Parts: sequence; structure tokens; C-alpha cells
Amino acid sequence: MKIDCVWEHNGNSSLLFAQDFPGAFTRGESLEIAARKMPAEITSYLKWTGQPIPELLEPVIVQQKESELAISDADSDVLFEQEKAPLTLSEYQQLKALALKSAEDFLALYNSIPEKDKSCLAVRKTFYGQIPRTATEMYLHTRNVNDYYFAEIGVETDHEGTIAECRRRGFELLEKQPGFLSNPVYDGSYGEEWSLRKLMRRFIWHDRIHAKAMYRMAVKTFGRTVPDIFHFTG
Repeated sequence: MKIDCVWEHNGNSSLLFAQDFPGAFTRGESLEIAARKMPAEITSYLKWTGQPIPELLEPVIVQQKESELAISDADSDVLFEQEKAPLTLSEYQQLKALALKSAEDFLALYNSIPEKDKSCLAVRKTFYGQIPRTATEMYLHTRNVNDYYFAEIGVETDHEGTIAECRRRGFELLEKQPGFLSNPVYDGSYGEEWSLRKLMRRFIWHDRIHAKAMYRMAVKTFGRTVPDIFHFTG
């Protein structure tokens, strides 16, 4: 099975996105390193979504973007060509269900951490400041992009309540806008282009980044007592 991939890079680091598996990604110092990781990422993703896993997974580059962002810290602004197309109601409902499942599973992972303010990770800074170290910091960071992401496509909401509650509320507000399925491209913050398709991919991608970090931190800090809700270990 060929995995159509979008490659975002800056000469030193690569982000590889699986175009037809919204939110699935790998990264590495080179395209080759990121591509080698993709079969394991898709296997994890398909287990998480309850889909069958093909025997052979082969990444194929279908789009690329050269970036000036901190790719090594998973900073990204690429808009897939595929993400500019209008949505059918069925497509929207499927993507929305996946974005909500991602939020609910992220919340379940967070709730499974025994001591949410404890971490063995060292302090480290990235392009956006100090990296979240504890489960609480990772959860709040991930939840709090809700209003930022929705604002990029013209929806004014908030990040009150749980990550699942505020995301669901954002979609409810979106659905009150006429013609939202036409999926227009918006000029967002910092010169970044957004669409509804991209919004849903970005939510799942951002959840996945920090769910991986939270799971690995918890295993290092507490041992293998944390449930592998996203199937990160296969």
C-alpha cells in the first residue's frame, strides 16, 4: 500500500505527513529518516482507528514545501493541495468524529497519569518557549490551542472545560456558519493559510505530538503502568 506523503522541510529537518491519514506524521534530520519511520506510524494510527493494517506500507512524496520554520520542533504551516477541496457532509462528519475521538482519547490518556505534576524530563526550550514537561503542562498546552485554531477559520470560541468539551463546542459553532462545507482558504496568523480540512488534520496532529510525548514521559517517570491508548508501541 502506497502512503501519499506531504514533505515539509527546511534543509536541516523534515516533517512527513500522511495525506490520507489526517494527523499521522513522522520527523527526522532527513527525508530518508522520516520516511523510514512512516510504516510504524501508519501501523500505530490504523490500530488507533480500528482499521486493518496492510502488509506493505510504502511512503511516496506527492507534495513538498520548503520552510523557514523550526521543523525539528514540529513547527509547521503547510496547507495540502488536497485540503483546499470542498467537503461533502459525510466527509466532514467522518473527519469531525476522528478529531473528537482524538480529543477524548487524549483526555483519557491524561486522566490515566497517576501524578500529573511529576516528570523526570529535563527542562528544554523550543521556538514557542519552554517545552511542556508534566502531564498537566502537556494537557493544558494541547487543550488551549482550541480557540486559536478555530479562529484561523473565522470561528470565535474558547478553551473552557475539557479538551473534548471545548473542541465539540467549536464544531457546533462552526456548523452554524452558512456554507462551511465549501471549505474556503483563509489567510490566518503569521501568513499561514488555513482551511477546515487543515483545521481537523492539525487538531489530530497536535494531539498526536503531545500524546506521544505524554505517554513516553509517563513510561519513563512511572513505568509501564500507563495505558497505550494511541498504540504508540505497536
